[in-house]
Amino acid sequence: AFLFVSTFLLYERGESTLAWARASAMCLNFNCLLILLPVSRNLISFFRASWSCCRSNVRRYLDKTITFHRMVGYMIVLHTVIHIIAHLFNIERYHRSYSPGAMENLQIRLSTIGQNCSEEYLNPIRTYNTVELLSSIAGISGIIITMALILMVTSSTEFIIKSFYEVFWFTHHLFIIFFIGLAIHGVGIVEESYPPSRRERRFTNVILLLLHNSLVFTLQAWKWIVGPLFFYICEKLIRFCRSMQNVVITKVIVHPSRVLELQMKKHGFHSHPGQYIFLQCPAISHFQWHPFTLTSAPEEEHFSVHIRTVGDWTIALYEACGANKKVFQEAWTMPRVAVDGPFGTASKDMFYYEVSVFIAAGIGVTPFASVLKSIWYKYNDLKMTMKVYFYWICRDTNAFEWFVDLLQSLEAQMIEIGKSGFLSYHIFLTGWDEFQAAHIAMHFKGNQDVITGLKQKTFYGRPNWNKEFKHFAGDHPGRQLNLLCSCSPFSIQVQLCCSLSRQLILPCSCMAFRVKVQMCCCLCFSFV
Repeated sequence: AFLFVSTFLLYERGESTLAWARASAMCLNFNCLLILLPVSRNLISFFRASWSCCRSNVRRYLDKTITFHRMVGYMIVLHTVIHIIAHLFNIERYHRSYSPGAMENLQIRLSTIGQNCSEEYLNPIRTYNTVELLSSIAGISGIIITMALILMVTSSTEFIIKSFYEVFWFTHHLFIIFFIGLAIHGVGIVEESYPPSRRERRFTNVILLLLHNSLVFTLQAWKWIVGPLFFYICEKLIRFCRSMQNVVITKVIVHPSRVLELQMKKHGFHSHPGQYIFLQCPAISHFQWHPFTLTSAPEEEHFSVHIRTVGDWTIALYEACGANKKVFQEAWTMPRVAVDGPFGTASKDMFYYEVSVFIAAGIGVTPFASVLKSIWYKYNDLKMTMKVYFYWICRDTNAFEWFVDLLQSLEAQMIEIGKSGFLSYHIFLTGWDEFQAAHIAMHFKGNQDVITGLKQKTFYGRPNWNKEFKHFAGDHPGRQLNLLCSCSPFSIQVQLCCSLSRQLILPCSCMAFRVKVQMCCCLCFSFV
């Protein structure tokens, strides 16, 4: 806002829209400086490590880089529209100088300056036909970068990313053309060599004002983007070096619903619960890197990811690993993969609070595989954590049978050591049909849940958060509660916020709530 207003006031001249064009151009340059920084993941990881002394809430904002990247992209689109509209008005104003009705006008008289060989022209349009503007460097580069921006924006919708990730990935690399066009866009642009004085502001006609200033041709945009491009190139070089490191696929497990589990080993690889990696398979594509959340605990000898085959790349990986075959595959037949990461803020705070509540919705359950496994491995060393509640809200458990298997394993291990009450999980199914409802009612009194096969029964519908938080406050008076959410929709976040607000204002409540919404969510709430 400061850049826009200050630049606008500097160039504002009555009828001219030059001020709008220059102000939007300045904001475009500034936003283009910011757009690449959030996607430089190693730079973000460096900042996260450098700020290790800061509170975890502060460092978790670094996990909102994609949201910040999108916001900057929206601002680029906005200022691009303003810039184009302002220049269209400017071109029309110059163009009127050659119209038949402008023969006695001051504009046409000033536009004749430059017709002699020894004169410099003021009006960049030299004829009544404006087609010549499209043949200029500014005109051609403007059209190219606008088309590149339109393609990048339209291919960045949630539908395209989820269904046609390759389209999103390739079109997003048009930013190279966008930046090159932006760097040379200023060639041939007429600018004032120094800011006008107050005395000169009495001229309302920008062409007349230019008589008092020398004409210069400058390139300014490259100064704004050279720094971010340097960091981005360093990011790519680091990724290239990591892609050359050896990664061994030690085990491939095919789960129901075409979910592929890859267990891998890499020298020097260390991770924490809640982090993610980027995976590349050169046999499929040398350029595509896809993010996957780690589902293994740091205490395990390997690291693993669970991949659901829903796109072209994942289907190709599924087939490359021989998952579509019914015979055993030797390890040497596995395709070569490259790993970059891990990235993201680790979910280590859960080990320092007496009561932890984990809430996941849909695919957001994936990070908690690593979290729950790590809790199991650290159980004997946990000095603070007394109780863990886990809530999973999903339409159905299809494609997540592997997570139900994990819960069954944890349930059996906790019962074996006599600590069945340590982990309390609540699965809420929001979608079922009449046949399922009848089947559930028939077997409701059984020892195991009909849907999941777990000891604890599945709930149907959505949780009543007011009731749940009252239950927490009643069972754990005076305790600190750590609330960790993953991929929760905005509606769930609002419900949590309202429920916590009600609970905290109750006179009988003596429980200190410490709330975090992290990983894939867009908002962060803190109540202490």
